[in-house]
Amino acid sequence: MEVSLIGLALGAIVGLILALTGAGGGILAVPLLVFGLRLSIMQAAPVGLIAVGGASAIGAVLGLREGLVRYRAASVIGLIGMALAPVGVRLARIVPNGPLTVAFSVVLAYVAVRMWLQVRRGAVPATEAQRASLPCVLNPAEGRLAWTMPCARALAATGAVSGLLSGLLGVGGGFVIVPSLTRFTNLATRSILATSLAVIALVSIGGVAAAAAQGSVNWAVALPFGLGAVVALVAGRRIAARVAGAHLQRAFAITSGAVALLLLARGMGWVSA
Repeated sequence: MEVSLIGLALGAIVGLILALTGAGGGILAVPLLVFGLRLSIMQAAPVGLIAVGGASAIGAVLGLREGLVRYRAASVIGLIGMALAPVGVRLARIVPNGPLTVAFSVVLAYVAVRMWLQVRRGAVPATEAQRASLPCVLNPAEGRLAWTMPCARALAATGAVSGLLSGLLGVGGGFVIVPSLTRFTNLATRSILATSLAVIALVSIGGVAAAAAQGSVNWAVALPFGLGAVVALVAGRRIAARVAGAHLQRAFAITSGAVALLLLARGMGWVSA
Protein backbone atom coordinates (compact mmCIF):
# COMPACT_ATOMS: atom_id res chain seq x y z
CA MET A 1 0.00 0.00 0.00
CA GLU A 2 2.83 2.41 0.86
CA VAL A 3 4.57 1.72 -2.45
CA SER A 4 1.31 2.31 -4.35
CA LEU A 5 0.72 5.62 -2.60
CA ILE A 6 4.27 6.76 -3.28
CA GLY A 7 3.89 5.68 -6.92
CA LEU A 8 0.62 7.61 -7.20
CA ALA A 9 2.25 10.75 -5.78
CA LEU A 10 5.32 10.45 -8.02
CA GLY A 11 3.09 9.89 -11.05
CA ALA A 12 1.15 13.04 -10.20
CA ILE A 13 4.41 14.99 -10.22
CA VAL A 14 5.17 13.64 -13.71
CA GLY A 15 1.71 14.53 -14.99
CA LEU A 16 2.02 18.05 -13.62
CA ILE A 17 5.46 18.46 -15.23
CA LEU A 18 4.05 17.27 -18.55
CA ALA A 19 1.14 19.70 -18.31
CA LEU A 20 3.43 22.64 -17.55
CA THR A 21 6.36 21.91 -19.87
CA GLY A 22 4.80 19.96 -22.73
CA ALA A 23 6.37 17.06 -24.62
CA GLY A 24 9.74 16.20 -23.16
CA GLY A 25 8.82 16.89 -19.54
CA GLY A 26 8.18 13.20 -18.94
CA ILE A 27 11.91 12.49 -19.03
CA LEU A 28 11.93 13.12 -15.26
CA ALA A 29 9.63 10.12 -14.70
CA VAL A 30 12.48 7.60 -14.56
CA PRO A 31 14.70 9.65 -12.18
CA LEU A 32 11.72 10.07 -9.84
CA LEU A 33 11.28 6.29 -9.75
CA VAL A 34 15.01 5.70 -9.34
CA PHE A 35 15.36 8.02 -6.35
CA GLY A 36 11.80 7.79 -4.97
CA LEU A 37 11.38 4.00 -5.05
CA ARG A 38 15.03 2.93 -5.50
CA LEU A 39 14.38 1.14 -8.79
CA SER A 40 17.09 0.40 -11.33
CA ILE A 41 16.89 2.09 -14.74
CA MET A 42 15.74 -1.21 -16.28
CA GLN A 43 12.94 -1.52 -13.70
CA ALA A 44 11.93 2.12 -13.91
CA ALA A 45 11.94 2.43 -17.71
CA PRO A 46 8.68 0.55 -18.52
CA VAL A 47 6.91 2.11 -15.52
CA GLY A 48 7.90 5.56 -16.75
CA LEU A 49 6.70 4.69 -20.25
CA ILE A 50 3.28 3.68 -18.96
CA ALA A 51 2.84 7.03 -17.23
CA VAL A 52 4.24 9.15 -20.04
CA GLY A 53 2.42 7.14 -22.72
CA GLY A 54 -0.92 7.34 -20.94
CA ALA A 55 -0.63 11.06 -20.28
CA SER A 56 0.52 11.68 -23.87
CA ALA A 57 -2.44 9.71 -25.22
CA ILE A 58 -4.82 12.02 -23.36
CA GLY A 59 -3.04 15.07 -24.77
CA ALA A 60 -3.06 13.57 -28.28
CA VAL A 61 -6.81 12.91 -28.16
CA LEU A 62 -7.40 16.51 -27.14
CA GLY A 63 -5.13 17.61 -29.98
CA LEU A 64 -7.02 15.45 -32.48
CA ARG A 65 -10.29 17.07 -31.43
CA GLU A 66 -8.76 20.45 -32.18
CA GLY A 67 -7.36 19.28 -35.53
CA LEU A 68 -3.74 19.84 -34.47
CA VAL A 69 -2.32 16.32 -34.85
CA ARG A 70 -0.71 15.50 -38.23
CA TYR A 71 -1.82 11.91 -38.03
CA ARG A 72 0.02 10.67 -41.14
CA ALA A 73 3.35 12.01 -39.89
CA ALA A 74 2.58 10.70 -36.39
CA SER A 75 1.81 7.26 -37.84
CA VAL A 76 5.08 7.05 -39.76
CA ILE A 77 7.23 8.16 -36.81
CA GLY A 78 5.19 6.18 -34.29
CA LEU A 79 5.08 2.87 -36.15
CA ILE A 80 8.84 2.89 -36.75
CA GLY A 81 9.35 3.84 -33.11
CA MET A 82 7.09 0.97 -32.02
CA ALA A 83 9.17 -1.43 -34.10
CA LEU A 84 12.47 -0.23 -32.59
CA ALA A 85 11.30 0.10 -28.97
CA PRO A 86 11.56 -3.69 -28.29
CA VAL A 87 15.19 -3.55 -29.44
CA GLY A 88 15.83 -0.88 -26.79
CA VAL A 89 14.06 -2.99 -24.15
CA ARG A 90 16.27 -5.96 -25.04
CA LEU A 91 19.38 -3.83 -24.79
CA ALA A 92 18.27 -2.56 -21.37
CA ARG A 93 18.29 -6.16 -20.09
CA ILE A 94 21.85 -6.65 -21.34
CA VAL A 95 23.55 -3.38 -20.34
CA PRO A 96 24.48 -3.18 -16.61
CA ASN A 97 22.63 -0.64 -14.48
CA GLY A 98 25.70 1.57 -13.93
CA PRO A 99 26.38 2.37 -17.60
CA LEU A 100 22.64 2.61 -18.25
CA THR A 101 22.30 5.19 -15.48
CA VAL A 102 25.23 7.17 -16.88
CA ALA A 103 23.64 7.07 -20.36
CA PHE A 104 20.38 8.39 -18.95
CA SER A 105 22.22 11.20 -17.15
CA VAL A 106 23.83 12.24 -20.45
CA VAL A 107 20.46 12.32 -22.22
CA LEU A 108 18.92 14.32 -19.38
CA ALA A 109 21.83 16.77 -19.39
CA TYR A 110 21.33 17.27 -23.13
CA VAL A 111 17.65 18.07 -22.57
CA ALA A 112 18.54 20.55 -19.81
CA VAL A 113 21.14 22.37 -21.92
CA ARG A 114 18.89 22.48 -24.99
CA MET A 115 15.98 23.94 -23.07
CA TRP A 116 18.21 26.51 -21.33
CA LEU A 117 19.67 27.66 -24.67
CA GLN A 118 16.20 27.72 -26.22
CA VAL A 119 14.96 30.08 -23.52
CA ARG A 120 18.00 32.35 -23.92
CA ARG A 121 17.70 32.56 -27.69
CA GLY A 122 13.95 32.95 -27.77
CA ALA A 123 11.76 32.05 -30.73
CA VAL A 124 13.25 33.14 -34.05
CA PRO A 125 10.74 32.88 -36.92
CA ALA A 126 12.02 31.17 -40.05
CA THR A 127 12.28 33.13 -43.28
CA GLU A 128 10.28 32.16 -46.37
CA ALA A 129 13.44 30.83 -48.03
CA GLN A 130 14.19 28.64 -45.00
CA ARG A 131 10.64 27.31 -44.95
CA ALA A 132 10.74 26.48 -48.65
CA SER A 133 13.93 24.42 -48.21
CA LEU A 134 12.52 22.20 -45.45
CA PRO A 135 12.07 18.48 -46.25
CA CYS A 136 8.44 18.42 -45.03
CA VAL A 137 6.30 21.37 -46.07
CA LEU A 138 2.55 21.82 -45.77
CA ASN A 139 0.66 21.89 -49.04
CA PRO A 140 -1.36 25.12 -48.74
CA ALA A 141 -4.09 23.80 -51.04
CA GLU A 142 -4.69 20.62 -49.03
CA GLY A 143 -3.42 21.63 -45.61
CA ARG A 144 -1.34 18.44 -45.46
CA LEU A 145 2.38 17.69 -45.55
CA ALA A 146 3.69 17.14 -49.06
CA TRP A 147 5.35 13.72 -48.90
CA THR A 148 8.78 13.46 -50.49
CA MET A 149 11.67 11.01 -50.04
CA PRO A 150 13.71 13.49 -47.89
CA CYS A 151 10.63 14.02 -45.73
CA ALA A 152 10.07 10.28 -45.31
CA ARG A 153 13.74 9.73 -44.40
CA ALA A 154 13.69 12.53 -41.82
CA LEU A 155 10.53 11.23 -40.15
CA ALA A 156 11.75 7.62 -40.26
CA ALA A 157 15.06 8.55 -38.60
CA THR A 158 13.15 10.46 -35.90
CA GLY A 159 11.00 7.40 -35.21
CA ALA A 160 14.01 5.08 -35.04
CA VAL A 161 15.89 7.24 -32.51
CA SER A 162 12.86 7.91 -30.32
CA GLY A 163 11.89 4.22 -30.35
CA LEU A 164 15.34 3.00 -29.32
CA LEU A 165 15.62 5.55 -26.52
CA SER A 166 12.09 4.81 -25.32
CA GLY A 167 12.77 1.11 -24.96
CA LEU A 168 16.27 1.54 -23.56
CA LEU A 169 15.72 4.38 -21.08
CA GLY A 170 11.95 4.62 -20.66
CA VAL A 171 11.70 8.14 -22.07
CA GLY A 172 8.82 9.19 -24.29
CA GLY A 173 11.13 10.75 -26.86
CA GLY A 174 9.53 14.19 -26.96
CA PHE A 175 12.96 15.79 -26.63
CA VAL A 176 13.85 14.08 -29.96
CA ILE A 177 10.53 14.41 -31.77
CA VAL A 178 9.80 18.09 -31.08
CA PRO A 179 13.22 19.40 -32.26
CA SER A 180 13.04 17.13 -35.32
CA LEU A 181 9.58 18.31 -36.34
CA THR A 182 10.67 21.89 -35.72
CA ARG A 183 13.76 21.43 -37.89
CA PHE A 184 12.26 19.38 -40.73
CA THR A 185 8.72 20.79 -41.05
CA ASN A 186 6.95 24.14 -41.18
CA LEU A 187 4.22 23.07 -38.78
CA ALA A 188 2.96 25.49 -36.16
CA THR A 189 4.26 24.97 -32.62
CA ARG A 190 0.91 23.74 -31.25
CA SER A 191 0.65 21.21 -34.08
CA ILE A 192 4.22 20.00 -33.43
CA LEU A 193 3.51 19.45 -29.73
CA ALA A 194 0.20 17.68 -30.40
CA THR A 195 1.77 15.45 -33.07
CA SER A 196 4.66 14.66 -30.73
CA LEU A 197 2.24 13.53 -28.02
CA ALA A 198 0.55 11.17 -30.49
CA VAL A 199 3.94 9.68 -31.43
CA ILE A 200 4.94 9.28 -27.78
CA ALA A 201 1.70 7.41 -27.08
CA LEU A 202 2.34 5.01 -29.99
CA VAL A 203 6.02 4.43 -29.18
CA SER A 204 5.19 3.85 -25.52
CA ILE A 205 2.83 1.03 -26.52
CA GLY A 206 5.70 -0.75 -28.26
CA GLY A 207 8.06 -0.34 -25.33
CA VAL A 208 5.56 -1.35 -22.67
CA ALA A 209 4.34 -4.36 -24.67
CA ALA A 210 7.91 -5.60 -25.13
CA ALA A 211 8.75 -5.10 -21.45
CA ALA A 212 5.53 -6.84 -20.36
CA ALA A 213 6.28 -9.80 -22.63
CA GLN A 214 9.67 -10.14 -20.95
CA GLY A 215 8.17 -9.82 -17.46
CA SER A 216 9.93 -6.51 -16.76
CA VAL A 217 6.91 -4.46 -15.66
CA ASN A 218 6.21 -3.98 -11.94
CA TRP A 219 2.45 -3.49 -12.22
CA ALA A 220 2.05 -2.75 -8.50
CA VAL A 221 4.06 0.43 -9.12
CA ALA A 222 3.15 1.06 -12.75
CA LEU A 223 -0.64 1.27 -12.39
CA PRO A 224 -0.82 3.87 -9.58
CA PHE A 225 2.11 5.76 -11.13
CA GLY A 226 0.33 5.94 -14.49
CA LEU A 227 -3.00 6.87 -12.89
CA GLY A 228 -1.40 9.71 -10.97
CA ALA A 229 0.25 11.04 -14.13
CA VAL A 230 -2.96 11.04 -16.18
CA VAL A 231 -5.07 12.70 -13.47
CA ALA A 232 -2.43 15.35 -12.78
CA LEU A 233 -2.02 16.08 -16.50
CA VAL A 234 -5.73 16.73 -16.96
CA ALA A 235 -5.87 18.91 -13.85
CA GLY A 236 -2.60 20.66 -14.68
CA ARG A 237 -3.76 21.77 -18.14
CA ARG A 238 -6.09 24.23 -16.44
CA ILE A 239 -3.25 26.10 -14.75
CA ALA A 240 -0.58 25.60 -17.41
CA ALA A 241 -1.57 28.66 -19.42
CA ARG A 242 -1.24 30.87 -16.33
CA VAL A 243 2.19 29.78 -15.16
CA ALA A 244 3.95 28.44 -18.27
CA GLY A 245 6.70 30.60 -19.69
CA ALA A 246 10.41 31.30 -19.77
CA HIS A 247 10.82 31.21 -15.97
CA LEU A 248 9.19 27.78 -15.79
CA GLN A 249 11.38 26.46 -18.61
CA ARG A 250 14.50 27.74 -16.85
CA ALA A 251 13.41 26.03 -13.65
CA PHE A 252 12.84 22.78 -15.56
CA ALA A 253 16.28 23.08 -17.18
CA ILE A 254 18.01 23.67 -13.85
CA THR A 255 16.12 20.79 -12.20
CA SER A 256 16.95 18.46 -15.08
CA GLY A 257 20.62 19.44 -14.90
CA ALA A 258 20.77 18.79 -11.16
CA VAL A 259 19.05 15.41 -11.53
CA ALA A 260 21.46 14.52 -14.36
CA LEU A 261 24.41 15.16 -12.04
CA LEU A 262 22.84 12.99 -9.31
CA LEU A 263 22.24 10.18 -11.80
CA LEU A 264 25.81 10.48 -13.08
CA ALA A 265 27.15 10.24 -9.53
CA ARG A 266 25.01 7.17 -8.85
CA GLY A 267 25.90 5.50 -12.12
CA MET A 268 29.62 6.04 -11.52
CA GLY A 269 29.31 4.66 -7.99
CA TRP A 270 30.21 7.96 -6.31
CA VAL A 271 27.07 7.82 -4.15
CA SER A 272 25.39 4.76 -2.67
CA ALA A 273 22.14 3.47 -4.08
